[in-house]
Amino acid sequence: MVTVRPFQPGDETALVDAWNRSMPADPTTAGWFKDCVLLDPNFDPEGLRVAVAGDEVVGCAYAVRRLIPLAPGTGLEPDTGWIPFFFVVPEHRGGGLGRRLLQEAVAFLEGLGRTKIEFSSYTPFYVLPGADAELYPAGYRLLEQLGFKTLYSPVAMDRTLVGYQAPPEVRELREQREREGYDFRSPTVGELPELIRFAAGAFNPDWGEAIRQHRDPERIVIAKRDGRIAGFALYAAYRGIPERFGPFGVDPELRGTGLGKILLHLTMTRMRAEGLHSSWFLWTGATSPAGHLYTKAGYEITRKFHVMRRSA
Repeated sequence: MVTVRPFQPGDETALVDAWNRSMPADPTTAGWFKDCVLLDPNFDPEGLRVAVAGDEVVGCAYAVRRLIPLAPGTGLEPDTGWIPFFFVVPEHRGGGLGRRLLQEAVAFLEGLGRTKIEFSSYTPFYVLPGADAELYPAGYRLLEQLGFKTLYSPVAMDRTLVGYQAPPEVRELREQREREGYDFRSPTVGELPELIRFAAGAFNPDWGEAIRQHRDPERIVIAKRDGRIAGFALYAAYRGIPERFGPFGVDPELRGTGLGKILLHLTMTRMRAEGLHSSWFLWTGATSPAGHLYTKAGYEITRKFHVMRRSA
């Protein structure tokens, strides 16, 4: 018989083992589980629904809502909850356990007044941007059956840095912009508060927090003119993974000036100088201006996700 209950201390090792059996394409570690689930200030053990057969963990579904704001000046999003992940080990699939786990996760959030439940764009600790219908078709179908509808479908992209060299036209474009007064460099420590405000205000509070928690300004590049930040790009921001590119943004009023192209290639040059062999990220729009920029820079789509929402 399978029992579903809240998380209990001692489950953590078995949960990581079950995760890695269930999602071998996206394995996790005990360190990630500790930092991004158990030590998340929003963690509530009642929301981590654990399926147990005898003394073996055979699946789980994780539901979370905000108990503290994502960043200063942001709210608790009281209408919204998230399900960042769920899984069932292979030998227990096909009997309705995944549905049961998801239903309990949904019930937990709806019982707390959440009228919008999203899979799985919970920041800052999402596993994947959304459902991967190619790798996990049964999970995607189950979400649809339980009323989750696709909001949009971001893609992950990768680019090898082996043999990478910045194209001559990028160097020429940089020189042109520098003659116009732009400066491209790493921020000083004193400029970091301004950069955080710019990233959070012009783009996403999560981006501001990624910069706040970054430990190495040499892995950040900014564009600045007339004392104002016009754009930025960085790497190694998320979990300290050096080859993970982003976040990356240019003042919306300055798009079309080539600043994004310059920042992207300057950042890849720094990554290559460190001996990194690739650059990758999880989230962009395939047909967005950023997506086109990445494609022209040699990035290729490696995965597609579906950000999904269930509304009461």
